[in-house]
Amino acid sequence: MDGYLGIDVGSVSTKLVLIDEDRVPRFSRYARTNGRPVEAIQSSFRAFAEAHGSSIRILGVGATGSGRHLAGLMVGADEVRTEITTHATAAKHACPEVGTVIDIGGQDSKVIHIRHGVSTGFNMNTVCAAGTGSFLDHQATRLGIPIEEFGEYALRSHAPLKIAGRCGVFAESDLIHKQQLGYPPEDLIAGLCISLARNFLQNVARDAQGRKLHPVILFQGGVAANVGIRAAFEHLLGQPLVVPEHFTVMGAWGAALLAQRRHHRGGETTRFHGAERISSFACHPRSFTCDDCSNHCEISELIIDGDLVSRWGSRCAKWENLNICSADRHEEVEPPLVRNICEHMNEILTHQSVIRDTTKVG
Repeated sequence: MDGYLGIDVGSVSTKLVLIDEDRVPRFSRYARTNGRPVEAIQSSFRAFAEAHGSSIRILGVGATGSGRHLAGLMVGADEVRTEITTHATAAKHACPEVGTVIDIGGQDSKVIHIRHGVSTGFNMNTVCAAGTGSFLDHQATRLGIPIEEFGEYALRSHAPLKIAGRCGVFAESDLIHKQQLGYPPEDLIAGLCISLARNFLQNVARDAQGRKLHPVILFQGGVAANVGIRAAFEHLLGQPLVVPEHFTVMGAWGAALLAQRRHHRGGETTRFHGAERISSFACHPRSFTCDDCSNHCEISELIIDGDLVSRWGSRCAKWENLNICSADRHEEVEPPLVRNICEHMNEILTHQSVIRDTTKVG
């Protein structure tokens, strides 16, 4: 079977999707990035290789997400696109009548406006994490409630509380205060869901050009699994939201769709490195400061299996030539942290004592 892959590397999760020629997802994987994108990418392709082996001929690969440049280099992507483009592409394929996309992920949230199948604008919130997946995970853990049940608690409430939601810090502080007053968890959680949904609509979805959230409104991203947040949006908007079937991997799906489009337009042979190789090679970054001029550019390099595959960060074109050796450029790092101040002081005192004894003997 011929197929196309899309990978979405975010700060919280890494998603991988395989689609066939009919654009139907045949394989998907959602995993935590855990601050180690290289390992997350490799484990995703290892799972893909184990599931499909050599039965799939990959004709194109797309990469997206905050880690799209790293992912593109590691996997040999043919298309490297922003999350806005890939999420909108998948949304239009999942629901051709879509007018607005609400996407809330692990660390950011966004709204995308679509008119007659064309993206007309977007807005993102990357400053405050209130309402994102990581924030909700933290509150669920603090309240001792599994995140999978968080939204269900909200639906059981008959008197949602007013919670400050304009800032994640204020929201948590207000939630703790009302929790200490003895309010039941369902009222706390319902109030939080409404507050966070209202904050999104007033800040992220507010458009300087006066664009409204036109139906059909698609709700996607990991937070779309939270039925409490979804109900809060529907309550405030006065209209239903549609959660697509593959809501957790829409970015990766969109990247795969763009890779397929490129191939059908007569694109070159895919640069895909192969799942087995990606899952097993050694990959590490390196950086140094170029002091050849007053700019002092910080140059970053990516080395795979001992070979330099990419270099970026230079204001001039000098270091774009990968044949220029940088072995004589020392990587700038901070000195190691002291294990323990007391241990460090004992080592210093012992060293000074040895020096005194040696001096006396001399």
